[in-house]
This record gives sequence, structure tokens and C-alpha cells, in this order.
Amino acid sequence: MPHIAVDAMSGDSGPSTVVLAIRDLLEDHPDVIFHLVGDTVSLQTELEKAHLHRSDQVVVHHASQVVAMDETPSQALRSKRDSSMHVAISLVREGHADAVVSAGNTGALMALGKVFLRTIPGIDRPAIAAFLPTTTGRFLALDLGANVDCRPEHLLQFAVMGSILAERVMGVTRPRVALLNIGSEEIKGNEQVKEAALLLRAARLNFIGNVEGSDIYKGVADVVVCDGFVGNVALKTSEGLATMISHELRASYTHGWYGRIAYLTNRPILQRLRRRLDSRQYNGATLLGLNGIVIKSHGNADRFAFACAVKVAIAEAKHRLTLRIAEVIQESLDPTVRNSA
Repeated sequence: MPHIAVDAMSGDSGPSTVVLAIRDLLEDHPDVIFHLVGDTVSLQTELEKAHLHRSDQVVVHHASQVVAMDETPSQALRSKRDSSMHVAISLVREGHADAVVSAGNTGALMALGKVFLRTIPGIDRPAIAAFLPTTTGRFLALDLGANVDCRPEHLLQFAVMGSILAERVMGVTRPRVALLNIGSEEIKGNEQVKEAALLLRAARLNFIGNVEGSDIYKGVADVVVCDGFVGNVALKTSEGLATMISHELRASYTHGWYGRIAYLTNRPILQRLRRRLDSRQYNGATLLGLNGIVIKSHGNADRFAFACAVKVAIAEAKHRLTLRIAEVIQESLDPTVRNSA
């Protein structure tokens, strides 16, 4: 029975959105216990509004502080020892929860995770990993911002962890792993990427080589690896492009009588496209590599988006993701084992 700790005070909306998201999940996940962490009075008020104050699946843990979005990681560590984020992560560290979900300060969440959970043996740095849509399904991208500068061996570690996550959660046998690069040819890219490609070819991974940014949404790879600088720029650019396209479509269909008639005619197609590209369903990034499951939700997530982030935590907890990575990481990264295989 998975136990999920939830930082209920995080995000723009706080407990109200979190409680409603949990209510939406209860029916489909009767085997999950949700540990809501935050101010008890506020949480009890929202639970009563949602008629969840008597639920056996909801447990409340009091925390008197909240990590603000503009606080530095060091401030969160030093002066917010009773914050909802700190208490939620402590539940995972102490074995009372299998995963934690927070919509709070990303830097603070990563810092608290690294200090109190540590990294999995064999992993130097955690990476931010998230599923994104393709024309054929979805792919896993990492790192999306945790590590601006990476060595080739870090990219190898990201690839191994990403491959395990894709295999476990996506159900993909031998996930196709690619390096995000400025060209598909082996001679393209900086020295970091070239050296990483050599390591990936030697590892026991289904490495398919380099992939360009224009191809990642075509579904050519299941796992796309890059450093956090490149990944974050690619992600933010993609989000900005999607917003622009949505804005232009809305403007076109609301401009004049012809546009309104065209909208009514194409409405079923547009609604299907909107559902397909709804970024909320991809909410929930994994801080992959920590010795515990930590999921970061967007700070402005509504109840649907936050519920999607919690679903990511549930799936990874049920698949015992951290244990699986710990079991295979040494073998995957040990060159003596690779060469003898």
C-alpha cells in the first residue's frame, strides 16, 4: 500500500487545490494513503469542505512554516526546519512515506532532498526528469534544469536512470536512449556530448545516437538526455511555442464572423487537439537520483494538474523506482561488468 506525502502548503493555491486534487484521486486509488503536511487548522477546514475529514485514506501532519518561492535553498535549510516541505521529505526519509509531492520552491526542494535523502550510491547528481508528448505517445526528458554544467559521466548516469524510469513507468522494453545535440551525426556537438556518446555506446543501453531538437517530438526516442542548461531552454522554448500557437488559434477563430463559423465547424477537432496538448496532464517532474521519490509540481497547478503530479508519485512508488535504480546502477555504470558482459 503506497504512502504519499504531500506538501499541502506549496503552490499558488495551497491547501484548497491540494485537497480537491486528493479527492479526485481517492476513488481510482483506494489502496493509497495520502499524508497531507501543513497547517492543521487550514487543512482540516479544507478537508471538511471536501467531505474528507473522516477519510481513512487521508492523514494530516502539522507543519508551522512554509518555504516561500523567493527563499534561497540555504534559507529553507537553516530557518525553515518545521516547513511543510521539510516535514514531508522527512516522512520519506523516516520510512513513513514512499514518495513526496510538492509545488513549492524547486531549489529548496532539491536542496532538502539532497541533504536529507542523499543520492543513490553511484549517482553523483540528481536530475529533473519529466514526460513530454510526441506524435506517437510520450518521451522522458532529462535533465530539465537541475545541473547547468555536466560532465560526460553525469549524462551517462542520467541515461541509465531515465532508461529505468521509462521501462518501469512507461512499460517500454529496452527504451531508446538519445543525446540531444545540434545534429544527428557523430561528429556534431561539443566535447562533453561527444565523450558522453562514447560512454553511452559502451554501456548496456539501447543508445540510438544523437537527436536534434526538431525530432524529439516525433517519437524517435523514449529517453532524451542533455545537461540542465540545454534541457531547460528546450523545455521553456517548447512551452512558449505552444502558448503562442494556442493564442494565434484563439485569435484566428474569434476574429470576425467567418472565424466564428470556422470554430463551430472545427470545434470537435480543436477540443481533441487541446486535450492532446494539455500541458497539465504532463505535470509532475521527478527529481531522479535521490534516495527517495520526490516529485515537483508546477507552482501554478490547478487541481487536475496537481492530481497528475501525484499520479506520477503513485506510479513510481508502486514500481519501487528508487530500489530498482539502486539495484542496477552499479552494474550499469561499472565498466568492468560492462566489458565482461
